[in-house]
Formats: sequence, C-alpha cells, structure tokens
Amino acid sequence: MQEVILCNELAKHYKVGTQIVKALRSVSLTIFRGEYVAIMGPSGSGKSTLMNIIGCLDSPTGGQYILNDKDVSRLTDDKLAEIRNQEIGFVFQTFNLLPRYTALENVMLPLVYAKKNKQQRLLRAEEVLESVGLTDRKSHKPNELSGGQRQRVAIARALVNHPSIILADEPTGNLDSKTSVDIMNLFTEIHKSGNTIVLVTHEEDIAHFAKRIIRLRDGMIESDKTN
Repeated sequence: MQEVILCNELAKHYKVGTQIVKALRSVSLTIFRGEYVAIMGPSGSGKSTLMNIIGCLDSPTGGQYILNDKDVSRLTDDKLAEIRNQEIGFVFQTFNLLPRYTALENVMLPLVYAKKNKQQRLLRAEEVLESVGLTDRKSHKPNELSGGQRQRVAIARALVNHPSIILADEPTGNLDSKTSVDIMNLFTEIHKSGNTIVLVTHEEDIAHFAKRIIRLRDGMIESDKTN
C-alpha cells in the first residue's frame, strides 16, 4: 500500500504569555492511499493542530511530515500554498464559500489558482457538482442554498483538483442530524470511488462512518483502531 501521510514524532509548541503549550508531543502515524480515517479527541487534545499540519496550514516545531513522498515539514509558505492547492481538498464546518459567487464559481476557484483555462475549469466544476447532486443549483449563491447544499458545494470544491487527500474539519458541525447523515453518506461514496479521507470530529456517530479512528489526548495518540 502506498503511504500518503507519514508523520514521524511530530511536535508543536506554542508560546502563550510566558507559558509554553505543547499542543502535540511526538505524534507518529501513517495513513495509506484510499484510507478513511477519523481523528477524535476532547477540546485541547491537539486534533486541530494535527489537522493544520497535515493540511499544510501550519508547520511542526519538531519531527517530520511527509506527504506523498515530499518532506513538507520545512517548506516555505509559497511551497506550502502550492501543495495545499494541488494535494489537499479542504471541507470546513463553516463551508468557507464566497458569498458573491455562485456555486459553480466557488467550485471553480481552486482551478483558477491551478492555472487551468476557462473551458477546463467549467467542465471540471460542472462534473464535480453533478457528482454531489447539485447540477440544478449551480447558478445559486450560498445564501440561496440550505446548509446541506452549501456543504455539498464545499465538498465539490474540495474534489475539483483531484487531491491526494480530502481533509474534513467537523464537516457536520453546523448541520442538523438528518442532513449530517446525508453528508456523511456522500463522504462514504467519495471514499468508495478511491479518495483518501481524513475527518476531524468530536462526534462518535460521525467518526464511525470512518474505517479507522485515531484518538488523541494531551497531544499524544491514545488509541488507533480499525472500525
């Protein structure tokens, strides 16, 4: 199996006033291509910090992070931004859609940064919107969509660049329970089509959609079990 994510003794320390907060303490884990992993833990366990490092939004204080055979632990901000756009599809709790843009335009955005031409952007964005069941909503702006539809647009945007991993941070946090199940069923379909998914959640029922659950506590891995 091919390793997509390799974390070797990752540490992350923050200075808060005169205190040093150790958000991550020597975290080592491997995630393989095609896996569906949930990262869980109470508030302050380090799961958001780990997610930010995996997503190339932050760099570790110590240790090594290898994404697709590239050591990204020490890359410049510009290189990190490039890898974020090419390798990682993000899905956030708050959707992070641009309010003045239609669903289609929001989905096309990563392709603009990837320097695809207009025809390529249009075709690919329409393709992924269809895959999440939103073809009939492509001209709607976020305020004309329900929470579940907005999250589907965000998922389509995450998929548009054929990323190595989909990173979902509390993707059902702003949704009611029925819509949450619909969104998680969509993630199941995305996983079946071959995508690697890493999901951060504090909800047990959401985590159990994943095939493997990693639990953090006090900045360390407490357990790592296959579902």
